[in-house]
Amino acid sequence: MDCKRIVKSLKQDQFTRVENNGKWFEDGSTIYAKEIRQNVFLLFVILKNIEIENIQALIAHFDSFSSIGMKEPEQVMFYLSIKDKEDLHYFEKYMKISDN
Repeated sequence: MDCKRIVKSLKQDQFTRVENNGKWFEDGSTIYAKEIRQNVFLLFVILKNIEIENIQALIAHFDSFSSIGMKEPEQVMFYLSIKDKEDLHYFEKYMKISDN
């Protein structure tokens, strides 16, 4: 999976990179967030470890933007784990990834 293309697309769609300072996401995770409704955020979390590169997409309610990466969401409304190209097929329905 080409995470660099996904990250580039997130940046073009005005997602903000958020520091992961909490315990809800794994250490070393990169979080990209965008508010889609008041205190409801679309998050893409890129997990990296030695064996796999995994992306988690979720829609979650936080008490504020500053809570992302610090504490757990108040509610998770949607969750998708993307671990291989087959999973990416479903992901592309929700996000258009450019080839640039």
